[in-house]
Amino acid sequence: MPRAGLSPEAVVRIAVDLVDAGGTTGFADLTLARVAAAAGVATPSLYKHVGSLAALRREVAVLAARDLRAALVDATLGRSGPEALRALAHGIRAYAHAQPGRYAAVQVAADPADPADAELAAAGAEVVGLMVAVLRGFALPDDRAVDAVRAVRAGVHGFVTLELGGGFRLPQDLDRSFAVLVDLLVAGVADLAAPAEASAARV
Repeated sequence: MPRAGLSPEAVVRIAVDLVDAGGTTGFADLTLARVAAAAGVATPSLYKHVGSLAALRREVAVLAARDLRAALVDATLGRSGPEALRALAHGIRAYAHAQPGRYAAVQVAADPADPADAELAAAGAEVVGLMVAVLRGFALPDDRAVDAVRAVRAGVHGFVTLELGGGFRLPQDLDRSFAVLVDLLVAGVADLAAPAEASAARV
């Protein structure tokens, strides 16, 4: 039976529900046909509310990015320096485990040349901005801040992606391995923040 009062917001909500229910492949498996079936309408009827699958995926990605940022704000609130970075890393991992479909959606990169991606770009920038704020507690030089953000993102995302994809098959405790990774990231960011003379003296 068709849902009464279908709207653009309702279509996005249905899409998010499908992404959530689909686990690690929920975002990749999202189609207009699946959304239409969940809404109880024919697929062409969705075009009254959403322009395309790409547009719908973009809306889901925006919602997911904002959701992740809110979770990371809660995780890092009141913390600074290494403690904040540890909370950030564990917060990202916890979110990816709890919402793997949304976490995959967050990885959609906005096209800066496409006006249709402006909202997605802004949502992504808010997540990165939170990471920058966390790393600011290390007093990084301005020219190393981007390096630090990229290193943290790559390290945590790489671990989480391998973990969720079943890439770690050895029996050793994954929590311990993740803690080691976070320790390495904390030490690495602290090293980036150290004056060049101090870093050279340690070599």
